[in-house]
Amino acid sequence: MTIFCSHCHQPLQAEMNCLPRRGKQAPRASRPFRSTKSASKARRDQINVELQALRSLLPISVREKERLSYLHTMALVCLRLRGAQLFPPGSAPPAGPALGTELLSLLPGFLLVLSASGKLVYISENVAQVLGLSVVELLAQGDTIFDILDGQACEDVYKKLLLAQEEPGREVTFVSEMCTSKAFRLKHRGNRVVTVCGRFVALSWPPSPSTTAFLALCSPVMQSPADGEVGSQDDIFQSTHILDMTFIDVTESVTYHLGYRREELVGQSWYSLLHPEDVDLAAAQHRAVALGAGAGPASGTAVLRVLRRDLAWAWLRVWARRDGGGRCISCTCTCLREEEAAHLRSRQPRAAPAGP
Repeated sequence: MTIFCSHCHQPLQAEMNCLPRRGKQAPRASRPFRSTKSASKARRDQINVELQALRSLLPISVREKERLSYLHTMALVCLRLRGAQLFPPGSAPPAGPALGTELLSLLPGFLLVLSASGKLVYISENVAQVLGLSVVELLAQGDTIFDILDGQACEDVYKKLLLAQEEPGREVTFVSEMCTSKAFRLKHRGNRVVTVCGRFVALSWPPSPSTTAFLALCSPVMQSPADGEVGSQDDIFQSTHILDMTFIDVTESVTYHLGYRREELVGQSWYSLLHPEDVDLAAAQHRAVALGAGAGPASGTAVLRVLRRDLAWAWLRVWARRDGGGRCISCTCTCLREEEAAHLRSRQPRAAPAGP
């Protein structure tokens, strides 16, 4: 008697054929989404061809293209696409190399453009002079402003950007450490402190998140007087004092920063200009320098408030050292924004109270 299969109504032998055999794969038709080594290789080859095509379209030198990894290629492509979305061809201001090397070299920092969500849209090429990283190397850190900032500052930066976005045209400033190259960190003992000053601009009307951009100038905060080639010399004045901090001389640029003429300050005490809350800090710096050995690199640094001639308070970062064979004290003073002063003061050791 022939036994028939209950599923296909075929003889038992046919039933055995309709079941998958042990150790044998089901027919390929039943596995339409199963990949094979040859198919995977074909897809990889196709992806490689497409990436090479994208790389060839990037407006950079052949030498730079040869050094790009696939990750860097995609990062640059995404940066260009975001820029093209915000600044369509024909309506965008000149960017990148079109700005001119000479113009970029005159800036006290590098230019940065962000989307409404904080995505990087444009970074000027002179970023390497400030951070020691090229545009490509910086993009390797991530594609948002938060990826290149010190993590502790991200929350504050997010709030500032949100505030600026709610009021287009309102200028906001924030200060944070930015990622730098390893060589830079070894030379300067840490990352670069940068002041970002910018505003959201509506590129079309009515404004929307997809048509607004945050345009900013990122200026380095000087770490020491030796960093003058990176920072702006316009924010600096110098003074010379006898050992009790009485002014002997001061550069004429003090008039621009504090409003005093040179003749008004010569013979006055440095302490007569200081904010009462900063006297102990200045005295601690004074003692450290006065007790130091001879001339040499700066042995005292402090962030202080001094009284301007118009009775407003100005923030200064002061580097002091023994000079003139140890007979006088020289100070290099850099003017700071309030945000810069707050950032530096938060990292400045507290002064010990003066003894009796």
